[in-house]
Amino acid sequence: MSDLIDFKELHWLLTVTQSIDVGVVVLDHAYQVHVWNTFMENRSGVLSYKAANRSFFSLFPELNERWLKNKIDSVMTLGTPAFTIWEQRPYLVRFPSYQPITGQEEFMYQNTTLLPLRSTTGVITHVCLVIYDVTEVATNRLQLQAANRELQKLSSTDRLTSLYNRGHWEEALRLEHARHVRYGTSAALVMFDIDHFKRVNDTYGHQCGDRVIQRVADVVREHTRDADIAGRYGGEEFAVLLPDTDKHGGAMFAERLRAAVEALDVMHEGESIRCTISLGVADMIAPMDDYKTLIERADQALYASKKNGRNRVSVDEAD
Repeated sequence: MSDLIDFKELHWLLTVTQSIDVGVVVLDHAYQVHVWNTFMENRSGVLSYKAANRSFFSLFPELNERWLKNKIDSVMTLGTPAFTIWEQRPYLVRFPSYQPITGQEEFMYQNTTLLPLRSTTGVITHVCLVIYDVTEVATNRLQLQAANRELQKLSSTDRLTSLYNRGHWEEALRLEHARHVRYGTSAALVMFDIDHFKRVNDTYGHQCGDRVIQRVADVVREHTRDADIAGRYGGEEFAVLLPDTDKHGGAMFAERLRAAVEALDVMHEGESIRCTISLGVADMIAPMDDYKTLIERADQALYASKKNGRNRVSVDEAD
């Protein structure tokens, strides 16, 4: 009677294994397949009788064989389960995604568990590999992360120019000043504004003025390095923080920027509009109480450019 019960229990177990919506594969020491459930058949396109006694790696040649063998061998040697999660490894075997909601994904995201299987004598003879489809969870998480990144970008970006807003670049300047105080590094700040900008607005309208600001911002992007922090100060005023640069390097950058803006053509309703900028440069070499002192010095140099005829670069003289 007990043998009959054991047979029934085994039959039920096999039925459950075939019916559950996870992949179940049992491998021996030679990594050959002994169990291959319906999930695996449907996702891989390989029927169980064709998978039986074949190497798991021959069925999925794209696998990182060395990595997975080490994982399986560790489970067999230590007798403890092992796991993989989609955040670290998006999938173990590449299956297409069949989720009706998340069908835009190219593949099925997977979590996996490797379980040691013991014989009746207690010896580990096989490993059970369980593959979970977590595509919907992964997609939701990735979409949330993307949304958070976009919100972070929006919170630090000026909407008109797509440069950094004042809050972001000023915080970057504060951190750069703290780095200067601790390590003695240098940084230059270039501040500039568009000459006679009110005349552009009054003559052509605010939409045209916005277009001029946007095109000047484009020029700034073209001339800055990845490490530079370019932002809008407000209105037609801009600031560019140049890490690891002194005021002489800042002046060279400012002159290139000035010449590029002077050569810029901004088209508005078929008419070409030209503009110039006035720039001021200061650096952190001179003693200063805090980062705001650098803004004041660069702003004073900018004022000197405007006072001396505009469309020029002036450098702070403090040592």
